[in-house]
Amino acid sequence: MHALPELLVPVGSPDKLTTALRYGADAVYLGGQALSLRAKTDGFSFSQLRDAVKLAHAGGTKVYFTLNLLAWEEHLPGVETYLEELAGIDVDGLIIADPGIMSMAMKRVPHIPIHVSTQVSTSNSATAAFWRDLGARRVNVARELGAARIRAMVRKVPDLEFEVFVHGAMCMAVSGRCLLSSHLTRRSGNLGQCTHPCRFDYKVTAVRLEERLRPGEDTWEIQCDGEFSQVMAAEDLCLIKYVNWFRKNGVASLKIEGRMKTPSYLAQVTDVYRTALDDLAAGTFRPGLYLEELQQLATRPLTSAFFTPQSVTLLPALSRSLTKNIVGRLVEPAGDDCWIMDVKHRFETGSPLEILFPGLRRPVLGAGDYGVENAEGERLSTVHGGMRVMLRCAYPGLEAGMFLRAHHPGVYNSQAG
Repeated sequence: MHALPELLVPVGSPDKLTTALRYGADAVYLGGQALSLRAKTDGFSFSQLRDAVKLAHAGGTKVYFTLNLLAWEEHLPGVETYLEELAGIDVDGLIIADPGIMSMAMKRVPHIPIHVSTQVSTSNSATAAFWRDLGARRVNVARELGAARIRAMVRKVPDLEFEVFVHGAMCMAVSGRCLLSSHLTRRSGNLGQCTHPCRFDYKVTAVRLEERLRPGEDTWEIQCDGEFSQVMAAEDLCLIKYVNWFRKNGVASLKIEGRMKTPSYLAQVTDVYRTALDDLAAGTFRPGLYLEELQQLATRPLTSAFFTPQSVTLLPALSRSLTKNIVGRLVEPAGDDCWIMDVKHRFETGSPLEILFPGLRRPVLGAGDYGVENAEGERLSTVHGGMRVMLRCAYPGLEAGMFLRAHHPGVYNSQAG
């Protein structure tokens, strides 16, 4: 039996790094403040990157730096600058898509392993071997591959690490190489500026195709149930049920999508996949529990996408009335059984709350288990998103960076321990 795959999670800012570490990432991937494929994230300055690497390495977590733009000529001087700085920073890998940037990196920072980005769309063993022969240590396979093709690649190129996206948003284009954003808004998805027009609401006015040699037969037609619809939006990927398959077939790393997601989203998804991997090692795998937790975060249906012979919709997105809103995040202790807390969503202070402990532990705080005060020490009955308040709570094990969310009686609740 192979070792457990690495859990690789996205970190779009220093704040999200602490969340990833708290909830169990084995490795994180992050970018600078330019030249990565997530231009809307804060990114990391070189100083912040050095601090991030030290913090991650102190807990045994690896850091992979993304330099995976498909560069234009004018980007090359900036790439040179990044490589010069990275030469003195102990990152564990460089995620690269452009062959020219890969060549530059191998000359200027040969000590940093190269990981080939999903943007390259590696879809067969010959291509994987090509990247290995050029010096790459790892490839992220194309998102359009099914289980049988991934297995064949791993077996035929055993001296290369394989990384697979297992959770998050899917793109309407092959491995994310889309020109729709460039066409509509002049912002290139291949330079990290995608405006996600595939998820815009469109009004279908006239889309019906008839192929020349098939007269009278509708080859392709789009129908709109309402006035507007997301006719190009893909469902979200979710392969939590298949983590044992990845271990048995020697996949090195399971990758979560979402450098632009919120810290609370990152906390919950990381916690689910970390717990699933740990449960797998302990022989206590609970796929139903993991899916219920992930459904809390889903804004689109969760699907197996291309991984299975036919795409399987695992769960629909929940209605808002069933979603457990994240209501707060603990900032720092403020005395015995007292915490400064940033409020993320409005809630009544008499309502029950769940604490998001790592390991999918979700104990419930009843009305008498906590209190909320303002800066003047006055008890509050209602708090609103954006407020900073004082939480009085004696529950053991609370730590800075943990989240609290609403508890809905009648909706599932993970083990409270």
